[in-house]
This record gives sequence, C-alpha cells and structure tokens, in this order.
Amino acid sequence: MSSESGPTQLNPSPSIGPDNARPVWRNYVGKFIGLVAVLALAMAVMLWQKLSLIQEQLARQSADAGQLSMQANSLAKNAQDLANETAARVALLDTRVSEVSLQRTQLEELMQSLSRSRDENMVVDIESALSLAQQQAELTGSVQPLLAALLSAQKRLGKVAQPRLAPVLRALQSDIDRIQSVSVTDTPSLLNKLDELVVLVEELPLLNAVGNNSKASLAVNKPAGNVWEQAWRQGQWSSLGASVWTELSNLVRVSRIDQPEAVLISPEQSFFVRENLKLRLLNARLGLLARQTAASRNDLQLAERDLQRFFDVSGRKGSTTLSLLRQTQSQMRQIDIPRLDNSLAALATAAAGR
Repeated sequence: MSSESGPTQLNPSPSIGPDNARPVWRNYVGKFIGLVAVLALAMAVMLWQKLSLIQEQLARQSADAGQLSMQANSLAKNAQDLANETAARVALLDTRVSEVSLQRTQLEELMQSLSRSRDENMVVDIESALSLAQQQAELTGSVQPLLAALLSAQKRLGKVAQPRLAPVLRALQSDIDRIQSVSVTDTPSLLNKLDELVVLVEELPLLNAVGNNSKASLAVNKPAGNVWEQAWRQGQWSSLGASVWTELSNLVRVSRIDQPEAVLISPEQSFFVRENLKLRLLNARLGLLARQTAASRNDLQLAERDLQRFFDVSGRKGSTTLSLLRQTQSQMRQIDIPRLDNSLAALATAAAGR
C-alpha cells in the first residue's frame, strides 16, 4: 500500500511554542492572585469582626470601670463621713471620760476628807493656824500672834491622848520657850515716840533765835504801863535806875557760841533745817514700819546730830527732845521674827502618819 500510493505524508502536529505557553501561565497567576485576594479579604473580614468584638469588650469594661469608680467614690465618701462621725463620737467619749475621771478624783478626795479622823483634822487646822500666825507676825513685827497660836495649839493637843502627837507637843513647847526668850522691838511704842518727836521739833527753838533773858521775862510779867513815868512821878529813883538798866541789858546779849554755823544761818534756812529734821524722823518711822531697822537707826543718828548742831538743847524742851530721841534709839533693835519651822515640821510628819 505504501508503494502504490507513494510515500505517506503525515500531518504534523501543531508544536507548542513560547507564544502558545504564555496565556496558560497567566491564567494560573491570575487564579493565584484571585485566591490570595479572596483569602486576604476573608482575613480582613475576620480581623474586622475580631476588632469589633474587642472594641465592644473594651467599651463594656470601661463602662464597668466607671460604675466601679462611682461606687468606690460613694463608698469612700460614706467611709469619710463615718470616720468623721466616729472621730466626733470618740472626742465626745474622751470628754465624758475626762469628766468622769475628774468626778471620780473629786469623789475620792471627798471620801478621803470624810474618812479622815478627828485627830488628823485637828493637826491640819493647827498647821494652818500656825502658818497664818507666822504671816501676821511678819506683817505686824510682833511675836504675840505666834505665842497665841502656839499656846492655843498646845492646849488643843493636850486634850488628845495620842502617843504619835507627843513630838508635836515637844516641838510646840520648844518654840514657845524660844519665842519668849527673844527680845523684839515694841513697834507701836516706837511709832508713838517718833510722832511725839515730830511735834516737839515743831516748837523747838533754834540756836540763832533771839530769846529773852530772865530779867526781861520778869519785866514782861509786870503790869502794863510806862514804868519810867511811874517811877519819875513817885520819886522812886532806885526803881527808875533798875528799869533803865533792864532796858539797856536787853539791847545787848552775850552768849557762848559753840556752833558758829548754826548761828549764821538765815531765817529761810532755819525753816529748811527744821523741815529736814522732821523729814528724817518721818523717814525713820517709815523704815520702822518696813522693818528696815538699820536705815531707821541711821536716820535717828543723823537727826540727833542735826538736833545738837542747830537747835537749842539747853532748855527744857530741847533736853526733853534730845532725851526722847536717845531713848528711841536705845529701844530700837534688830527685828528678827522667829520662825516656827520645828512645829510645822512636826505637824507635817504627824499629818503624813509617819
């Protein structure tokens, strides 16, 4: 068959070249890209749903947190109000506790004072009386209040037969003996003498004062009238001569001058000398009241010096004044009020029950 028909010619199959293979690759790539796009879209949708869910959860949690915060603020406010109310109640309770404690203390003191025995009350009363007497003695400068208080206390304790009060009785007796042996200035008497001195100085003559002698004083005591005229008419020549001599002797006075400065002072200075002497006496009086014995004694010494220097102490008033001043100086002693330390210590020991 081949020989007859001659060589057989086959139909060549179409060959696949580069131009024919390209569209197939492109198809695969397009499909792959479409698949990736679909997957990306699906993932985006899933992510979007997940983000929405997360946003809803966050919004829900934020709302819950806000509610919790409001509740916490409300609770905190309530707690603060409760704390303030509790603090006020505690302060009120503290005040009441303090009042109760004070009332309890007062009640205990009252019970102690009520349960104190009669002897203890007497000891406390005697101690108060002695303290008051000590203050009165220091104010008045006299020991009479001390003696009166000690004697009264001794009399009261003598009626109580208590062995523990025996030391108190011994201390009281010791203080009584000591006070009775102490010499204390009589202040009221000295004050009266100083007042009398001030009055005497007011009338005391100075050394520079012109006084009348004894003959002149006798002439003054005669009846009024012209003595010379009467003697001339009656022819009593001796009486006339005596009268003339008296008048002439009054014109001149001869005296001894021991203090020239006292005679040479002027009348104005005489006034100040008298007033200065009175002021010294008054200062001595004030010092005596203030119990400044040294200052009062110094003022009296200066007053005695001025009295002898500027005043006439030879007469009756002068000698009386000088004698009274010296007597006042001799009676003025140091005023030391004794203290009742022994008796007060014994009473304190007895009150403590030791």
